Parts: sequence; structure tokens; C-alpha cells
Amino acid sequence: MSTLGDISVIFDLDGTVVDSEPNYYEAGRLTLAEYGVPDFTWADHETYVGISTQETVADWKRRYALTAPVEELLAVKNRHYLELARTSARAYPEMRRLVERLASEGVPLAVASGSSPEAIGAILARTGLDAHLRTVVSADEVARGKPAPDVFLEAARRIGADPAHCVVLEDAAPGAAAAHAAGMRCIAVPYVAAQADAPEFATAGLLVRGGQDAFTARAAYDWLAKQARASFCPER
Repeated sequence: MSTLGDISVIFDLDGTVVDSEPNYYEAGRLTLAEYGVPDFTWADHETYVGISTQETVADWKRRYALTAPVEELLAVKNRHYLELARTSARAYPEMRRLVERLASEGVPLAVASGSSPEAIGAILARTGLDAHLRTVVSADEVARGKPAPDVFLEAARRIGADPAHCVVLEDAAPGAAAAHAAGMRCIAVPYVAAQADAPEFATAGLLVRGGQDAFTARAAYDWLAKQARASFCPER
């Protein structure tokens, strides 16, 4: 039996469980190049980390005065991304260890991501994590993407968990804000180290300032266990 009591864990996917941001950048670069924007940089991409794909392409349409419909831009970007994800998606080793340990103890798990259902499925299948992360919610399935709490609340609903008993793992400021808005605790592992001081991360229960290089499954598990113990022995 798990030592984590009634805690459930919800994982963001891109930049948290898998190092997919380089693929998202390349998919974005290729897409924008097709529509006459040849100089989309990594720094440009970083401003969209944690934002849903649909909201990203909608912003591109405004920012670059694109005439193509959002639906078309979304389809093209997703096509480029899926081609990359199916061949090169890679899970962070320590995050994989955490997922596997939690799954082995029967902790309820879910994925809540800004990516499309197809992209989420491709990544989980490529990494083999679909064996453990079976409950999946895409921002495409809810009214609002992060930083709104919708995707996390829907994930909690699907696994039958009280939001107050959920812990979210996130790499981006909008995701940390969404977790806080959902009334959930958060382990934040900033993908962009320079953003570690963003006010959204200040709400995280555990902030791993060094990002994935500093993250360990053991430290995260120990923090979760401490949260579980505190729920049985609340401070007076």
C-alpha cells in the first residue's frame, strides 16, 4: 500500500515528464516558415512555454498578421510535431522513476497537458509511459487552457480525486498558476531556469530551482510523503 495516503498526482507533460520543447520549437519554426515568418527563434518560443498549442497559434495569427485560419495553423503545427514526437520523444529519467514508483504503489495518476490528444498519445506511446499514465486530459477538451484551472480540475474529476488532495508537477509558470487556481499543491520544476523567480512559482509547495538537472524522484517522493503525513497530523 502507498505511504502517500489519499494523494493523487497530476503531471504536466511537455517539459515536465518529457523533454519535448525542442520538438515544439522545431514544429513551430517549420510552421511559421511555411507562412512567411522565417526568423522564429528559441527565445520567441520560450514565451509560449506552458501555453496550449491552440492558444499559441492564435497568438501567432495576431502577432505575425497571418491570414490563415487558426484551425489550419493548428493542424500544420500538430502535423510537424507528431512527426518529431513519434521518433524522438524522450522522458526525463528521474521523472520516469517517479512515475513508475507512484504507479507501483497504486497512486492515482493523470496527465493534464496543453497539447492535443494526438500529441499526448504519441509521446506516451513513444516513451512507454502509457502503461502507467492512462488518464489523460488535453486542453483541447476543456473550455480554457492554463493558467485557468480547467484541465487540472477535469483530470481530478476523471480519477475521482478531491482537488485538495491532488499534487501537480509542472515546469511552466502558467501551469503553476493553474494548479494554484485549482486548489492543488504543486511541485514546480522550471523548464526555463531564468523564470524560477516568476510570481506564479511562489505558490508552489516545492520549487526545484535548478530545473530537471536538480530534480530527483526520491526528493519528490519524500516531499509527497511529508504532505501525506501532514494531512493525518495537521498543525494546531
